[in-house]
Amino acid sequence: MRQSVAVVVSSYNQGSMIREAVESVLGQTRAADELLVVDDGSTDEGSLHELADLERDGIRVLRQHNSGVSAARNAGIRSVAADLVAVLDGDDRFRPGFLRATVAALEDDDVVASSSWLTMTGVASGVVGPTGGSVTEFLARNSCPAPSVFRRRLWEAVGGYAEDMREGFEDWDFFLRLLTPGGRIHVVAEPLIEYRTQPGSANLEGMTRRLRLYGDIIDRHRGVFEAHARSALLAQEAISIDRLARWEQLVSADRSLELGEATFGDGGMAAQVRIAAARNHSSS
Repeated sequence: MRQSVAVVVSSYNQGSMIREAVESVLGQTRAADELLVVDDGSTDEGSLHELADLERDGIRVLRQHNSGVSAARNAGIRSVAADLVAVLDGDDRFRPGFLRATVAALEDDDVVASSSWLTMTGVASGVVGPTGGSVTEFLARNSCPAPSVFRRRLWEAVGGYAEDMREGFEDWDFFLRLLTPGGRIHVVAEPLIEYRTQPGSANLEGMTRRLRLYGDIIDRHRGVFEAHARSALLAQEAISIDRLARWEQLVSADRSLELGEATFGDGGMAAQVRIAAARNHSSS
């Protein structure tokens, strides 16, 4: 049986970008059954003008006082009736095949949500490929982009997005709650999301507070972290090893780069020894 899908686009002071987001939904090869824009209390004239134009074009717009992206998404999801819900931030875009590919993934009952790889646009460029997976893949890092599709009944069962999380990582928290009972998140290995990068964005600001916010994630999901402590710690160590190896490769190739002080007990000393050996070898 064909499942209906609604797209909820949340926006706050995003001007003409909100129309780009909406047009990306209207251009899907698998049409959405419902489309709702939630304005989270925009104040700038450009955004207000754009939202009014969208309404004149027949797009449904729900307005609320500024309460954060979680509250905006929840308000939008409560206002639609479809079986599946896709969320999209007002400064991002779906490529035409996004809904077709992600909705198809949800035909598997074991899949609790689906998304795709993404292409960065704006100040940075490139393709990023999150892995998705079960709850253990989400303990060391968030492994799914915020634009995603999930079953409305599961959103309701886990209590929606946490509206008290206004500093970031609300998506990570939501995905962990979806996954804790079981199942997995499927990520389509194709860049079907256009993710806009810009200085001062909410996501970048959240990363400056990563350690504190990650601590909050652990506190909110203490049971699953305790149950899978070994997996979480090994995943963190794997991330550290990978980043150290990338730094080592870069510095080994460029003698003008300063090494800085060697760190102890985390592989830092061994890395500096390998760098020194590589530099000596290249100069001999």
